[in-house]
Amino acid sequence: MIKEWFADYFLHTSDITFDFSGGSNEMTVHNSHSEPWRVTIVDTGLNTMTGGRIKRVQPYVGNEAFMMTYGDGVCDVDIGRLVEFHRVHGKKATLTAVVQQQQKGVLDIGGDNAVRSFREKNASDGALINAGYMVLEPEVFDLLDGDACVFERAPLQTLADTGELMSYTHRGFWQCMDDKREMDMLEKLWATGNAPWKKWE
Repeated sequence: MIKEWFADYFLHTSDITFDFSGGSNEMTVHNSHSEPWRVTIVDTGLNTMTGGRIKRVQPYVGNEAFMMTYGDGVCDVDIGRLVEFHRVHGKKATLTAVVQQQQKGVLDIGGDNAVRSFREKNASDGALINAGYMVLEPEVFDLLDGDACVFERAPLQTLADTGELMSYTHRGFWQCMDDKREMDMLEKLWATGNAPWKKWE
């Protein structure tokens, strides 16, 4: 479905005349509103874990830093500042941290913004959590081993243990969409024109 959406993207974002009057199907594009995007869609497999999915895009990333997000949350993080923070500290990975009562991956962050440890949620936590917006160097691919690799376990913990995982604290809006209640809330924000993550025109 995602591939089909992008395959038809140009048609959906353009003013077009379809002319069947001459017995043929002629199409005239009058005005295109499409974004200047270059999109690669990778089928990572139905049962592939998070680390395995990241590993499968390696051939398309090349030898440069890249950004990763889980796609189940929205926020108003300043991507430019996040990338600049990553470039300045020179480590292999940066994740965006937010303060949230919901329990996600919990971070232990030192005074120098280095991530000391990374662990899965606990019912008593109310700490900084992994917001899922990351900047990664290509060396991170070396920590990923096959489709069963869970990025949030050994790879992130290894990066933390070796001092290569830094946190960028975001104090603005962030919300995941893990259940119907969260979906309804986010859709209401969008429908009423109050979506804090919509920073484009």
